[in-house]
Amino acid sequence: MTAFRYLHLDVFAARRGGGNHLGVVIDASGWTDAAMQAFARWTNLVETTFLLPPADPRASYRVRMFTPHKEIDFAGHPSVGSAHAALTCGLIEPHDGLLWQECRAGVLPIRVEDHDGHRQLLLRSPPAAVRESGADAHPLLRPALAGVASGRLAPALVEGGRRWWVVECVDEAALRRWQPDHAAIGALGKATDSMGICAFARSEASDHQLVVRALASGAGITEDPASGAANGLLAAWLAQAEPYGPLARGYAVSQGREIGYDARLLVRIDDDGAVWVGGRTNTVIDGRLQWDANA
Repeated sequence: MTAFRYLHLDVFAARRGGGNHLGVVIDASGWTDAAMQAFARWTNLVETTFLLPPADPRASYRVRMFTPHKEIDFAGHPSVGSAHAALTCGLIEPHDGLLWQECRAGVLPIRVEDHDGHRQLLLRSPPAAVRESGADAHPLLRPALAGVASGRLAPALVEGGRRWWVVECVDEAALRRWQPDHAAIGALGKATDSMGICAFARSEASDHQLVVRALASGAGITEDPASGAANGLLAAWLAQAEPYGPLARGYAVSQGREIGYDARLLVRIDDDGAVWVGGRTNTVIDGRLQWDANA
């Protein structure tokens, strides 16, 4: 049985242990689809990724992303974490400050930046589009939002790489103390083919401007501690809804404290509307994996 290098990462962490878990298998060229799915099911992480040589000549590397149940086209924290792993293992080098990741959603750029001696990676989110909007956009929306007061912007169903309902809450305190009805959110998610509700509130804290809770019951996840895809859709929607507002060019996000994490995500929005989401990643485990890649 062949041994493979394996990294277990802490993605979007404000402090070590505060971000989202990710398992990354390095150089998975010999793995069958069944072996990848079996290993992702065994890790039981929200996502496990597998690094491969690129098939597209524009790309720096290729990544395949698996939940315990299926392969997915795209997700934010697996993209940023996989780029961190490829850099850490010396598989790639940035050119002009960029990497190019190939996944089932296409070839996506990732910015490589240095901040106080720490590497930060920011992924450009896929283009986003609003599919539905308004408090009455779907009959299951109001039950899913029971127990929390709404903010100034109306809810919207936004799609781009993934599909989320983005909902503003009245303030940070209300959002943080909300006890969501996950069954109602799951019903909404399944009925609208969405992940669930990405709820946010504006903040006056010194280190973040938004608080976000990603309630992904539509995908069988109660609450995601740090969601790059959800934050990318939220940023695109905010830039469209408030093009001259204080958040229109970027901000910092606090996420995950309600479930014992402490993630910090960075959002940048270019003049052309391109959205970049990222932050720091920590390597927690760097070891050897024993697995039957031909299973």
